[in-house]
Amino acid sequence: MSDPFIAAASLEGVPSAFRAARDGIDAVLRDRGLRRSTPDDTARSLLIGAWANATLEGSEVSLDELGSGGGDATARAAVRLSTELLGLLPKWQRSPVQALARIHALAAAGSVPDTDLGRPINPEGTERLTQLAKLLGGPTEAPALVVAALVHAEIAAAGAFVSHNAVVARAAERLVLVARGVDPASVTVPEAGHVAAAPDYFEALGAYATQENGVHRWLLYAAEAFTRGAEAPPLASS
Repeated sequence: MSDPFIAAASLEGVPSAFRAARDGIDAVLRDRGLRRSTPDDTARSLLIGAWANATLEGSEVSLDELGSGGGDATARAAVRLSTELLGLLPKWQRSPVQALARIHALAAAGSVPDTDLGRPINPEGTERLTQLAKLLGGPTEAPALVVAALVHAEIAAAGAFVSHNAVVARAAERLVLVARGVDPASVTVPEAGHVAAAPDYFEALGAYATQENGVHRWLLYAAEAFTRGAEAPPLASS
């Protein structure tokens, strides 16, 4: 079986962009205390990620408001997902599609009919998720950051669920970063990298789904986003 992860990782400019992004993440985690990180650091990262997720979905909640239990339904759903996300890591490693279904159920509860929660409804999108899961179960020489970026874009573009596909995609991206050893303690905030340049984020995702050079464009964007996400972790002030 060919390895589309490594094929994408070899596109012009992508190897150097992702080496720089990984070096930046590693430097942040090393210099700002990965070994001293605590469950509170992880919880803070997840909360910031929830705020970024909610903001990208149109919520106007502030981080302080979210941290005190406030916010609209979108914000509360983002927090609900963030509190359970890392607990889905074993399921993600065994069965990515089942993990994605659970992520959707958490993200969409209360906003879609219960019969649609965690249930892929788009046959073509469902097949894309199945193929993605097969690829994730096989070997690849592609950098973990490239895999995370491609997982994100592919889930969003597949549109398998009735709603919240981008939320599911961003959650999966974080799980890949943990599962593949980029950020085992999950103290960086990849979602913050996207919300900090939201117009570029949505444009690059759209390009991935519709343009011939979309994969290349998305990956060059994603390398910058990962760098931004590493610059705003809970450890940044430690």
